[in-house]
Amino acid sequence: MRIASFKRETLETRVEVYLNLDGVGEAKVDTGISFLDHLLETLSLYSFIDTTIKTVYVDRFDEHHITEDTAIALGRAFDQALGDRVGIKRFGFSFIPMDEALAFAAVDLGGRPYLKFKASFLSNIIGDLPLNLIRHILESLAYNGKICIHAKILYGVDDHHKVEALFKALGKALRSAIEYDERAMGKSMSRKGVLG
Repeated sequence: MRIASFKRETLETRVEVYLNLDGVGEAKVDTGISFLDHLLETLSLYSFIDTTIKTVYVDRFDEHHITEDTAIALGRAFDQALGDRVGIKRFGFSFIPMDEALAFAAVDLGGRPYLKFKASFLSNIIGDLPLNLIRHILESLAYNGKICIHAKILYGVDDHHKVEALFKALGKALRSAIEYDERAMGKSMSRKGVLG
């Protein structure tokens, strides 16, 4: 089974992450930011990755550092759980509608981190999460998880619907990419013979 635990401690936060890539999508997330918890639980559900995250702020409550450190730890745990990435399908994508909103995500787990993100929001915050941190969550996850992520909100009116659709799409894309392909067992899905 592809399982990882990762701990990250800074002067600002303590983060503990447990992942089971071959799970059923169960999530226990407590970051102190309820809408961030909701998004990470959504990602877990739609990727079928069992996820436990506990983030504690040490110095003072700061949405930026909590979000950043949580996404860094999540990315590192994901990279650790994937291991050598041999035999995985590597690529995945998904379009997800949520009422009036439509979001798209595509991923490449070839080990070359990158983020291309496009979205516009009508408000600055949803619940207790500033929306300028959505890009930062994805960027920290991409670079620490060694994932190439292309994420776009095509349209929508309700910012909650737009962001939730995006995290559902990312979850579905990750699920497709981490699946094993029987024809690729023992192989790195790259013409170079190695990922990265």
